Amino acid sequence: MSDSNHSVSNVTAGQQYQGLLERAMFSTLTTVPCCVFLFINITMLFTLRSKQVFCENSRYILLFNLLLADTVQMAQGQLLYIIAACQVRLTFPVCGALTMLADLTNEVSPLTLVVMSLERYVAVCFPLRHATVITVRNTVLAIIVVWAASSLTVLTRVLLLLEFPFEELESLYMKDFCAKNNMLLGPRSHTYDKAYTYFLFILASVVVISSYIGVMAAARSASSDKASARKARNTLLLHLVQLGLSLSSTIYNPLLIYIYRRSERIVFVRIQNVFYVLIFIFPRCLSSLIYGIRDRTIRPVLMYHLCCRIKHSHVHAKAQT
Repeated sequence: MSDSNHSVSNVTAGQQYQGLLERAMFSTLTTVPCCVFLFINITMLFTLRSKQVFCENSRYILLFNLLLADTVQMAQGQLLYIIAACQVRLTFPVCGALTMLADLTNEVSPLTLVVMSLERYVAVCFPLRHATVITVRNTVLAIIVVWAASSLTVLTRVLLLLEFPFEELESLYMKDFCAKNNMLLGPRSHTYDKAYTYFLFILASVVVISSYIGVMAAARSASSDKASARKARNTLLLHLVQLGLSLSSTIYNPLLIYIYRRSERIVFVRIQNVFYVLIFIFPRCLSSLIYGIRDRTIRPVLMYHLCCRIKHSHVHAKAQT
């Protein structure tokens, strides 16, 4: 009998060790690239505030806003991932605050891409009016409207969340890890989330595609700047890719629910980890990689700051040893 109990305890200990080892491995595989991308994004944000030319150009101001939203969302998402990997259970209010912050930044990104696409459209199709329409003041005003519209959506989600009878719960601690799907507690919350996500995806897609068609038409005009039109067309194509990735939750969440219902929990967790890196982390660093490499004005300044920081870290490490 004692041998049987000892065998069972060995198997249980082995399963716990394997689970702990696997969580540590997945946490490392997600945290390391996330930290690298956060470093690049933060350096990019510093770069966009390091010179006056970036602060006075509407395109770079919009890029700063896009990077800020992506960076905050990446940091917040990794924080929730580590909390879930450590099996820490949060209360509904704390999880609600974190997920609402994620919703806010997640909605700012596609709306900012819409404004950036319109800016490129005006630059190519109405070059003589670009300087008077796309001013720093109007750009800042557009950014304020983007954040206000996103905040209003988040406020609506909070009001729908308050309809849930929390007073009937035995405890405010969540039984599962903190995630957006676990905070959609009522049918109206689910319906509103789907409806708004689809609406945002359609609206942003129509604006970006229409801007692309307008730029293509301008490129065929004999009086247009061919090089500028070609560059704007490529930029709009990249915006369309970014838009699809940033709104991938329209496919991501239903796909996870489908997998969750038809697989074991451990398999689901492994698949979710892979999706987390490919669908969540990678798109958040895409803007830095695209503009840091393609833009000739940003590239030398960004490389200077990256190299200086890496050299400084290397010298500091050698000094400590």
